[in-house]
Amino acid sequence: MERYSFVAEASDSGQRLDKWLAEQTEIDLTRSAVTKIIDSGGVTVNGSAARKSKILSEGDAVTVVIPDPIGLEAKPQNIPIEVVYEDDDLAIVNKPQGMVVHPAPGNPDGTLVNALLYRFGGSLSGINGVIRPGIVHRIDKNTSGLLAVAKNDFAHLGLAKLVKDHNFTREYEAICVGHFREDSGTVNAPIGRDRLDRKKMCVTEHCSKEAITHYRLIEELNGCSYMSFSLETGRTHQIRVHCAYLGHPILGDDVYGKPYKGCKGQTLHAKKLGFVHPRTQEYMEFEAPLPEYFTKLLSSLRYK
Repeated sequence: MERYSFVAEASDSGQRLDKWLAEQTEIDLTRSAVTKIIDSGGVTVNGSAARKSKILSEGDAVTVVIPDPIGLEAKPQNIPIEVVYEDDDLAIVNKPQGMVVHPAPGNPDGTLVNALLYRFGGSLSGINGVIRPGIVHRIDKNTSGLLAVAKNDFAHLGLAKLVKDHNFTREYEAICVGHFREDSGTVNAPIGRDRLDRKKMCVTEHCSKEAITHYRLIEELNGCSYMSFSLETGRTHQIRVHCAYLGHPILGDDVYGKPYKGCKGQTLHAKKLGFVHPRTQEYMEFEAPLPEYFTKLLSSLRYK
């Protein structure tokens, strides 16, 4: 069971409750899913059960209780995964491109969680429930690279706090379309749900959250740029959205850019993770080499 609390702002006044909740990125639910929760009494406004057609006013306190899914529980599967580091509290894994992190409708198995359950058995934190055991943060299906996995609740809470407090180093490398005007810079542009296509995120002031991405040119390529990115915040699709916002979508990104021959998705790799271990209080840093498909693309795009 998950519980979320919101306070309607002046800009939210006059909106229908169901439509407004479907735009909240924290809960990440479709409007139909929101409606079911409202109809079951899982949403209150100012302490009272609300109807989906409720019109919000500034200052309304909205609480959403999302029940645990019924009949959907991740099962162990013997799927090979690369474990970069492991101790009694946590593990660092290198996720391949194309692997979904946790089960969801349309991807009930074959995920990283299924692989983790087979590899670590019951030694995973239970804070995120039976669908996302051990998962502290996520990367997209077609993004490769490093993820921290919590093996107990102590480690999970410690890592989650580091992420929340922006004390979790995350560096990515990507191939972007075109050449950047500046060799380095910062994008400080809020990200929220796209109001026309809720499967997408976008830079917007509406129902959004602060999003800060730092970028640096590694190498200019033929028609593309090999870039490094570091995150201050961790919004959904943040680097992909910010790159598209700059006019340089990530090569192969078929959501925020265009498909590219030979790419199975965006050429984005989570190369480095760094954090203070929640138990030992020692700083740890890990790097994952670029996957083969990425290095081949770099070679083919280099000036001859």
